[in-house]
Amino acid sequence: MSHDDANREYWDDRYSESPHVWSGKANAVLEREAAKLTPGRALDLGAGEGGDAIWLASRGWRVTAADISQVALDRAASHAAEAGVADRVDWQRHDLGDTFPDGEYDLVSAQFLHSPAGLPREGILRSAARAVAPGGILLIGSHAGWPSWMENPPEGVEFPSPQETVAGLELADGEWETLICAEHEREQRKPDGTTGIRMDNTVMLRRKG
Repeated sequence: MSHDDANREYWDDRYSESPHVWSGKANAVLEREAAKLTPGRALDLGAGEGGDAIWLASRGWRVTAADISQVALDRAASHAAEAGVADRVDWQRHDLGDTFPDGEYDLVSAQFLHSPAGLPREGILRSAARAVAPGGILLIGSHAGWPSWMENPPEGVEFPSPQETVAGLELADGEWETLICAEHEREQRKPDGTTGIRMDNTVMLRRKG
């Protein structure tokens, strides 16, 4: 089995286990930061069940949403239709380490691109930076580590610091402005129903144009 097939099978199985893997809501950092931007063309990497893409589309963005799982994309397309924004989102299946959506975008969002199935994250994020149009925004949200309450977390998943994430992009000097490069706390519901605090990272860069 190829890496592409193994990765796709992992995520298809993950999404097939439950009718809702994620909350259906947009990620908080994306919602906060994108609300300040003028809608244009957006690229959502690792779109999952479509929460971010649908939120962006509802605010007037034209969205290309990419994910490796066709199960997730089909579910997301159904949610987009229910939300009345099906005509504003182009759902595309990509193993982002092998294929990448075409075009340039005013906003490229990569929220929590982590995978126990293996992911060439740095290379994907470099492709993401190349897809940002002049004057556009690259917004990367990442976990800073596994939740403190998680027992036996999967092995082999790396959690770079925000500074390491920026360094890994290998950006040309003078072409980008750093807007956010920071670690922050986020509330997350624990398996027992209580709320815990988890550490996340946010990187937000503007391509000068």
